[in-house]
Amino acid sequence: MNKIFKNSAVVRALLLGIAFSFTAFTSFGQRTITGTVFSAEENEPLIGATIQVKGGVTGTISDVDGAYSIRATESDTLIFSYVGFLPQEVLVGAQTTIDVALETDAVNMEEVVVIGYGTQRERDLISAISTVESDDIVKTPTPQAMQSLQGRVAGVQIVSNGAPGGAPTVRVRGVGSFEGAGAPLYVVDGMFVDDIDFLNPSDIETMSVLKDASSAAIYGVRAGNGVVLITTKSGSFNQAPQITYDGYYGIQNPQNVIQMSNAQQFAQYIQETGSAADQGFIDNAMQRYGRSTVDPNVPAVNTDWYDLIMSPAPMQSHNVSFSGGTNQTKYSIGLGFIDQEGLLNETRNEFQRFNIRTRVDAILTNWLTVGGNINGSHATRYDGSNAAWFNAYHSVPILPKIDTLNTAASEPQLANAQLLGYRGLQNPFYSLIYNDNRNNIINVVGNFYAQAQIIPDKLSFKTQYNYNFENFNNRSVSFAFNDGVTDRVSSLRRSQQTRFDQVWDNFLTYTDNFGKHNLKVTAGQSYRSEFVEGLFARGTELDPNPTRDNEELWYLDRALNFEQDGIGDFGSNLFFMSYFGRLSYNFDDRYLLYGTYRTDGNNKFQTKWNDFATVGAGWIVSGEPFFNVSGVDFLKLRASWGQLGNDAISPAVGTPTLNPGRLTVFNGAPVEGRIFDPTFDLIDRPETTVETNFGVDARFFNERLSVTADYFIRDTRNLAIFIEQPLIRGAVRRSLGEIRNEGLEVTANWTGGTGDFRYNIGGNFATLNNEVLSLGGADFQQTGGEFLQRSTVGGSYLAFFGYEINGVFQSQADIDNSGYTEEFLANANLAPGDFFFRDQNGDGEINDEDRVALGSFLPDLTFGANLGFSWKNIDFSMLLQGQMGHQILNRKRGEIIFTNDTNIDAELFNNLWRGNGTSDRYPSAAGLRKGWNQNSSEYYIEDGDFWRIQNIQLGYTFGNDRSPNANMPTIRVYATAERPLTVFDYNGFNPEVPNGIDRQVYPVAAVYTLGLNVKF
Repeated sequence: MNKIFKNSAVVRALLLGIAFSFTAFTSFGQRTITGTVFSAEENEPLIGATIQVKGGVTGTISDVDGAYSIRATESDTLIFSYVGFLPQEVLVGAQTTIDVALETDAVNMEEVVVIGYGTQRERDLISAISTVESDDIVKTPTPQAMQSLQGRVAGVQIVSNGAPGGAPTVRVRGVGSFEGAGAPLYVVDGMFVDDIDFLNPSDIETMSVLKDASSAAIYGVRAGNGVVLITTKSGSFNQAPQITYDGYYGIQNPQNVIQMSNAQQFAQYIQETGSAADQGFIDNAMQRYGRSTVDPNVPAVNTDWYDLIMSPAPMQSHNVSFSGGTNQTKYSIGLGFIDQEGLLNETRNEFQRFNIRTRVDAILTNWLTVGGNINGSHATRYDGSNAAWFNAYHSVPILPKIDTLNTAASEPQLANAQLLGYRGLQNPFYSLIYNDNRNNIINVVGNFYAQAQIIPDKLSFKTQYNYNFENFNNRSVSFAFNDGVTDRVSSLRRSQQTRFDQVWDNFLTYTDNFGKHNLKVTAGQSYRSEFVEGLFARGTELDPNPTRDNEELWYLDRALNFEQDGIGDFGSNLFFMSYFGRLSYNFDDRYLLYGTYRTDGNNKFQTKWNDFATVGAGWIVSGEPFFNVSGVDFLKLRASWGQLGNDAISPAVGTPTLNPGRLTVFNGAPVEGRIFDPTFDLIDRPETTVETNFGVDARFFNERLSVTADYFIRDTRNLAIFIEQPLIRGAVRRSLGEIRNEGLEVTANWTGGTGDFRYNIGGNFATLNNEVLSLGGADFQQTGGEFLQRSTVGGSYLAFFGYEINGVFQSQADIDNSGYTEEFLANANLAPGDFFFRDQNGDGEINDEDRVALGSFLPDLTFGANLGFSWKNIDFSMLLQGQMGHQILNRKRGEIIFTNDTNIDAELFNNLWRGNGTSDRYPSAAGLRKGWNQNSSEYYIEDGDFWRIQNIQLGYTFGNDRSPNANMPTIRVYATAERPLTVFDYNGFNPEVPNGIDRQVYPVAAVYTLGLNVKF
């Protein structure tokens, strides 16, 4: 017997024989049954409905017209089922045509929401979870999937990044850490990752944002900044093979380009400053390049640097997917390519990414399901030099791009402002032409699982192994050149980082319903490891000198010199063991209870184990017998409390150290030794967030209107902060800080229509109050040098800090009546056209005691609105979003502190003080160069409020009329406008600045695309 079963050929023959015999036996008396499956409510055909012989293995699915055909006997019962509808059983009898109208399942029609280690009915949720579906994700033409959430999810701030392949900044419910970026944890099909830059948006099925502690606490020490769960696409059981192509081609168009002073305005500005040296530079320019034919006192050159360094850029995306399934196996395969060119000219500024995805799930037996998926990507990103944006803002307009008189310069003989007397090159094309920065990124994320039904429909066990491999290779080269004044040597910096993370989860899920009690319990264990290592080095004077045409020579073995500080070898290996559990209970579909617990062990901190828990309760008021409110279909109240952790902070040794040092001189020679350092950091545990959340979910008017609202208080404790030590010079890190984020989130949507016309309209908003509660005994902490940001107990995190301005002194009488003391005025050397700083304490002087908080980069209010409709084959959607109540530091204007021989923007030029009554906002031209007016003040702080038409899409579908020709594909053509209009007052390209400091960020372009979607 053993020999027989060891022979796979014999086994296959036996199985085929049994199957043939069974088929022959059961086919006796069978006949073909045909019909149509449609929805009872809308009388629309249901595509892909399942028709199965009860108790047998025979089954089929309906086609695009809802039609089906199946073999059955008269004694058979057919089961008709479709997701969101109540199943229906029909005895065949003498019938040969059976048409079935399926009724909507009022309970199960509700969304099933992905949560940590499982799913849950939306009706049973106590947590604050927002989900965005694939159809909305792909509306945004971007290589970064998180960008598509902008304006769609209340409480999630997305700050755009205009650079090719640039990832947006993401904040969930404010800032809860003083270290790191505060980004959420991303969980891709069970794998923990720090970002999802590698994912193709077209491969994503859903993105669920776990915003509160009750939803995210199951992820313990990694969930302190929120969690984003990503589920990639899969096929469906009993699905006919389907091929889908989706692609678009578009143009990125720079918008809201800053207008700089032209040559005429610049010459007038210099004259108004009274600077003889700067006027001499203008004279040098006229001698070198000639005079303007319009105004002989102005140089002939009038350069618009922004117009020269950037231009509209194309982008394209192409995706092909294959999916399908039998009654036991489902599969999905996806291929994707995206190419996004940057706005910068004459440099490599581009992002390309290839993606491949495959997923297979198989029901091996009636108790065992296995599956796996792999997401692989290879990306190449060329980063254009950010110095070009900085230089374009500051470069004088009287300098040309090319100077044929600069004969000592390397080709293409770029102009050099130093030849006119200025201190810097200024010309932004030096940084564009003579630098190249390439990043190669390979990323593979995989998941393999097996799920066993130990007790059918009650107890299941799942084991899943997830891994993430990433290889990041950077090569940054600076070419040798002569600028006409100085020879610049070549240099090359290479760095490579390899990362391998893995997660192995094992958990049991028990589900039971008895009487009016409904119970679901999950308990499990998780092992996680994170391994990273890397190398970097920098060499100079490559021989032979590299050029753009000999990339094969761009290697460090060509360098003649190496920088010791530029060479490094690093790595870390972290391990985590966790145990977790969750209980979800409801009684009579009215009273809900929820709780989770997780303990995380690690080798990162001295405190090895950390515990996190959450409890919550909900009440479905509309389920009560006494509830009979007209127009209210569903009403649920919920509340929760929970703890989260954040281990994305640097650990510390936690003890005094012995550092290398030169102790003394012995026999005339220095002796190396060790120096005792009594100062030490003590970060022995992760940061902890404690959050309370109150929520309400309601639906009205026959499910047309849905409303969700949440109010939260989110306190993060054990914050890693710097503490000044008494008696010992220097600061050390301690886990003593505390910060609070508090706010209200509201989302509302209305759907309706008649006949072929359907529409939806909705909106969301979120408020945020950020407050520092403790700094370990200190009243404040600050950073920023000349432009201070201060975290003050009772104030917001890193608020801008400086002087408030009462206006601009219009006359000497204003100065005399300012309230400043005579002694102070005698030393201040004030003149009309200078700022009138507010004397906060009334002592008649302006000093450090008069500085106050000037606003925060965190918005008080974020909002979004959406509108959509469809009529027959036409569909339309529009999304708006915006932010209010935040400020931006116009740091690029502040550069005048360090170098004042540069250009100024046209808005500043047009509004300079030029005599009594001309301006109460900006100082005079001469005043711009005075230290008094260059103090950190409201002058540099601007309102960041904006609203934007985020996305408009118009589409038309061919073949949507359910043509009887089954071979005809469904074709949809569409046009998209992304960010076509942004309304704001800030003096910059874009009011979205990640940390609120604009030293010249990459512009965020408007994108116009034409797309095609074909389904076979």
